[in-house]
Amino acid sequence: MGQVIVITGASSGFGALTARALADAGHIVYAGMRDTAGRNAPQVEAAKAYAKERAVDLHTVEMDVQSEASVEAAIATILRENSRLDTLVHNAGHMVFGPAEAFTPEQYAQLYDVNVLGTQRVNRAALPILRRQGKGLLVWVSSTSTRGGTPPWLAPYFAAKAAMDSLAVSYAGELARWGIETSIIVPGAFTKGTSHFAHAGAPADTARAKDYANGPTADIPDVAMKGLSALEPADADAGEVAKAITRVVDLPFGRRPFRVHIDPSQDGAEIVNGVADRVRAELLRRIGLEDILHPRA
Repeated sequence: MGQVIVITGASSGFGALTARALADAGHIVYAGMRDTAGRNAPQVEAAKAYAKERAVDLHTVEMDVQSEASVEAAIATILRENSRLDTLVHNAGHMVFGPAEAFTPEQYAQLYDVNVLGTQRVNRAALPILRRQGKGLLVWVSSTSTRGGTPPWLAPYFAAKAAMDSLAVSYAGELARWGIETSIIVPGAFTKGTSHFAHAGAPADTARAKDYANGPTADIPDVAMKGLSALEPADADAGEVAKAITRVVDLPFGRRPFRVHIDPSQDGAEIVNGVADRVRAELLRRIGLEDILHPRA
């Protein structure tokens, strides 16, 4: 029997690709997105058309991760229609591009609200259900930027992703004895196949942004983007992230990997994460908590 899965930020990019891949694999999938009656109405219709054409259980649900009421209503709807919830995919996120100094504190707070606090709202609404069931899966869509190469002009996004990744690691240990697994998916910098870069936010302080654009750093954004594109193989496919998530979901309980890297550019994150995760595991062993490295059935 397919799992009941909710994906945040599933109107486009990794989220939309993953929703379709999981539905094709036989799961009951709820693609969470905000403003389903407005801006994202075309995405709702596209999902309906896909579900009808493929005869799969793909649904959309109004879910604004910045609104506690919206998140709670979405989870309540899913539970009412299925009497259970098996998997959360934390995918919602927003990217910005520009010099770090030119973003206002309010912009940083907004980015953290979407990329970090949004996961907390979803967890608080859904985890009581998973804990009562004694079984579940949290999939977190992180980024190689948390520990890999970090080109400039993306500082607010990188900082928010690092915070989310850290939260995922802590949650993994706290949920293991409840029978809830964690898998952190770590995509690289896909410059094609998603709308991350195309829809990236810009600094609000245009005067300071202009200083950087006219100073010794004027060439950085162009060099960084050309460099990232050059590192990315011509056949890099953002759909591989959706396939990786589907493979993780389809694995038996207790066999799911803690991290999965999908990084065509090989920016080094897999190496650094490998060391960091081994250090975490060793510390938990030393303090007598080795059992929380794996979910308890």
